[in-house]
Amino acid sequence: MYLGVDYYPEHWDYEMIDDDLNNILELGSNVIRIGEFAWHMMESTEGNYDFSYFDRVIKKAKEKNLKVIFGTPTATMPAWLAKKHPDVLSEFEDNTKRVFGGRRQYCFNSKTYIDYSRKIITELANHYKNEKNIVAWQIDNEFGHEGSDLCYCDNCKNEFRNYLKNTYSNDINKLNDIWGTVFWSQTYNDFDEIPLPTKTITTHNPSLRMEWERFRSISVEKHAKMQVDLLKEILGKDTVVIHDFSGGYFDKSYDFSKVAKHIDIVAYNNYPVWGGQIEPIPPYEIACGLDFMRGAKKNNFWITEAIMGAQGHDVIGYLPRPKQAKMWSYQAMAHGCNSLMYFRYRGATKGAEQFCYGIIDNDNKKRRKFYEVQSFFSEMKQNEEVVNSKVNSKVALVYDYESMASFRIQRQSFLMDYKNEVYRLYRPFYEKNINIDVIPSDSEFDEYEILLVPVMIVHKKEVQDKIRNFAKKGKTVVLSFRNSIKDYYNNLILNKLNPVNFTDFIGGYVEEIESFGEGQSINLLGIDEFKEVNGSATVFRDLLKTTTAKTLFKYDEEFFDDLSAITLNEYESGKVYYIGCGVDNNIMDKIAEKIIDESNIEFISSPKGVEVVKRMYDNKTKYFVINHTDKIQKLNDLVLKPYDALIADNI
Repeated sequence: MYLGVDYYPEHWDYEMIDDDLNNILELGSNVIRIGEFAWHMMESTEGNYDFSYFDRVIKKAKEKNLKVIFGTPTATMPAWLAKKHPDVLSEFEDNTKRVFGGRRQYCFNSKTYIDYSRKIITELANHYKNEKNIVAWQIDNEFGHEGSDLCYCDNCKNEFRNYLKNTYSNDINKLNDIWGTVFWSQTYNDFDEIPLPTKTITTHNPSLRMEWERFRSISVEKHAKMQVDLLKEILGKDTVVIHDFSGGYFDKSYDFSKVAKHIDIVAYNNYPVWGGQIEPIPPYEIACGLDFMRGAKKNNFWITEAIMGAQGHDVIGYLPRPKQAKMWSYQAMAHGCNSLMYFRYRGATKGAEQFCYGIIDNDNKKRRKFYEVQSFFSEMKQNEEVVNSKVNSKVALVYDYESMASFRIQRQSFLMDYKNEVYRLYRPFYEKNINIDVIPSDSEFDEYEILLVPVMIVHKKEVQDKIRNFAKKGKTVVLSFRNSIKDYYNNLILNKLNPVNFTDFIGGYVEEIESFGEGQSINLLGIDEFKEVNGSATVFRDLLKTTTAKTLFKYDEEFFDDLSAITLNEYESGKVYYIGCGVDNNIMDKIAEKIIDESNIEFISSPKGVEVVKRMYDNKTKYFVINHTDKIQKLNDLVLKPYDALIADNI
């Protein structure tokens, strides 16, 4: 278990390093994370490599028994590179260059940038290939963050066309047929006529835009794989390589899980608050992000940036209250993090992140935040076995990159937000203190009892087959609206009822659809066991015609009285729920309670805002107990002060 800080010694007079490292030791740290933004220090002019500064830093760290996580510096190119080779700079949609400044301005498809990246990584890795004090290598920084997943330059245009040639066997007629380019006279005679999906009148072909989303994801994945392969080639296959993923995982134009396949350990930069937020995101959203990172490899993960102070670049956000940031660190450990670094040791006094406050502020004084970190590190060391244990989940939420992309391309409702539909299914199970794996659709499902499948609009036979087989084993599947509407190419299917190839599975089909606007909703009427349940729905609705399914809720509307909102189908020995609309929390809670009871899934009751995570190891049981509220809470005999977090033997 590594506990430590993100340390940027190059931001300070070198004479401060002994005091800094002594303070870092006093926190209880055993690791520092360095080097990720220091390309110019390593290569101030082309081909003149100098790692002497970091030699001294690593030597000092070694003397004090602090391990090192070293970052490849490719997220921040040197100015001389941008000046000499402007093709390395990415472009906005209007084809204006992203100028030097900021970070991650590079194009993933610039052969020049790839070449220079390979050179600096090669020199760096060869220089430190015998340095045992480096325990892990981080590639780049937060791939795709802050809009860097998208670029519309000529490098990308040429590579996109090459990608299409390979994908469609160099057969332009095949592409035209699959995309339906006869529509609006968009038929192409050659691949070099195909545009990038930049601004036009109305919109581009949905198939073109889907392939663009896939291409963006592949571009990021290839760059990541290049760095991993190069490090492993030089340093050895047993070298630990990580990447620090940002938030926004449901909104990016690349698939985090594909990059995760190439690295050894998933790392995550966890920001429950950011600049301009007046309050933190809800606990279930924080938890979902943690479960997403654990689910990327179905394994424990690291936090490479945990916050302790207020955050923001130009606008400062909410200040975590005393013990609140420590509580978020407990929550991370509860959900499978087993190594954690705080961002950052000391807040910057220069540059764009002056208002990203650290453990120590610019006044260089130890105060509350310092001692919160110290106590957290101490408590984790006392509980290392439980922290390193596996999170066992019987419930999985399945996300799908192409479905995310399809909703980016055609939202269908101004209220549609993919991540909110994930949270709609995730939250009620989370609030019952049930462990949930958040996993990509290409995962195996056998180990679970319940599958939650939100708005999987793109149908893939291999995924549908896995879901069918899952239900056949007597397990429960929960599908939500707009399921299985589009094919792999983002097209609708002729002569097929929706959900395509799943009508027998849900025991019905979609007869009509409707999109809701701002402030619009519809009441739902519960049937039989739900007769006394009141609620409403918004965003979108599928109006379902049942065949073998039982209706649980109907729409409160005379015009479509024979059509259903929520159904339950007995599929062989399993159960299939179809949530046909954006239902409110009250209805979703009741549906979840029914599913949990039927599936005989263990849950833990707790006051609202109190999270409990059960962990087991060596026939022992421990409970992470976390009070997310600013009020005193009581859980059985435990009295929890505001933002208290602890590990208990019993609850």
